[in-house]
Amino acid sequence: MSLIQVSNLTFAYEGSYDPIFENVSFQIDTNWRLGFTGRNGRGKTTFLNLLLGRFPYRGSISASVSFSYFPYEIPDKTQLAIDVVEEIYPDYQYWQLAKEMNLLQLEEEALYRPFGTLSNGEQTKLMLAVLFLRENNFLLIDEPTNHLDIQGRELVSRYLKSKKGFILVSHDRAFLDGCVDHILSINKANIEVCRGNFSTWYENKQRQDAFELSENEKLKREIRRLEGTAREKAAWSDRAEATKIGNHVFDRGYVGHKAEKMMARSKAIEKRQNAAIEEKSKLLKNIERSDTLKIFQTPFHTKRLASLVDVSVCYGETPVCHGVTFDIQQGDRIVLQGANGSGKSSIIKLLCGEQIPYTGELRIGTGLTISYVPQDASHLRGRLSDFARESGVDESLFLAMLAKLDVSKEQMEKDMSALSAGQKKKVLLARSICQPENLHIWDEPMNYIDVISRMQIENLLLEFQPTILFVEHDRAFCDNVATKTVLLG
Repeated sequence: MSLIQVSNLTFAYEGSYDPIFENVSFQIDTNWRLGFTGRNGRGKTTFLNLLLGRFPYRGSISASVSFSYFPYEIPDKTQLAIDVVEEIYPDYQYWQLAKEMNLLQLEEEALYRPFGTLSNGEQTKLMLAVLFLRENNFLLIDEPTNHLDIQGRELVSRYLKSKKGFILVSHDRAFLDGCVDHILSINKANIEVCRGNFSTWYENKQRQDAFELSENEKLKREIRRLEGTAREKAAWSDRAEATKIGNHVFDRGYVGHKAEKMMARSKAIEKRQNAAIEEKSKLLKNIERSDTLKIFQTPFHTKRLASLVDVSVCYGETPVCHGVTFDIQQGDRIVLQGANGSGKSSIIKLLCGEQIPYTGELRIGTGLTISYVPQDASHLRGRLSDFARESGVDESLFLAMLAKLDVSKEQMEKDMSALSAGQKKKVLLARSICQPENLHIWDEPMNYIDVISRMQIENLLLEFQPTILFVEHDRAFCDNVATKTVLLG
């Protein structure tokens, strides 16, 4: 057994007063299939970069293995895929690579195409196959599912389950459950390592949260009772003391003795009260904020918002999708599904009014307004206040929505370019949630979004039942939210 030992790790980005990690210690077995989870901006990718030695830090990280990071940066994507393989791992054996590719259902002919012509899913599979060939290597896998459809995610999950020795950053519950045997979680107040998959960890967390909330209520009641009793005893003692200096015929010695006893009891109650307050302060530190969200949507004047009848899209001679037929009606929550390249984004573009060639019949209701969330959020720059104003949404409402999605005040003051990928996606989602349009269209909205926030958004869509069309490959999210599935391809 070999261990990765983290001791008293402390790290903060230059110019930041808020440390990402402070005196953190834990250990990881290099044979584990370790799922890595936590809210956006908590430092998951930062920790992977620390393992890779990319930033200076205080404390120590010791390991007897080397680390490799996924996604691997390919500077020249015009070269053949097999040349990329040789660049990553010069000592690879072709038969071993072919075996890994077969497990991932990736054809060998892909090796002899320019790397940039491979689909995102093919690139993901090839990179994983090569990186797992390296000996004495511990793989750091950062969000591999973002470019995989549901079938691709299931395949890669099975592949990872056959491996050992990796950290996997993912927010896809089903994906994690399918391939990990331990969970590393960055909580609000600590970092914990536990045995089991994501569902096991989440069930334990729910039980712990419920216990702490129950204990918190008990201690609050006990503190209120003790406060009341202490006031009563102190008041009686004060009144009794006053009688000793009056003209009453009481036995002043007896009264004084009784007053002293009552004062002692009052002090004992105060001591118990302080102990209860101290115990209460140890609770609730890891309970995640999960405030209720509210979406703003304007009802459309007709039940049907849009319809597609036998719609086909071609780019030149290349068919993308064909024979697509479905309606969008008030209250529908429609998920578009299909393999990568099956035309999901093309259908969205048509509905959003982009001029792309198609055949068939597309009817869009007169005056229909749409709030759109694109896949990519990397373009975001500038201040959030300016972004809100340019987007035509109320700044206070927009910032409040971000706060409910666990974006801190300190993060909100940054330039958007400095936010994490998940936080940038939350910016786009918060804007869309605040836009009172007739129809919301979201293209892979859950990419990079942490699990707790995914559940918040699920609850939002289930409670307010807006009309929404979305593309998403998170099976749990789709199963929980969608009222209708349109399968392309």
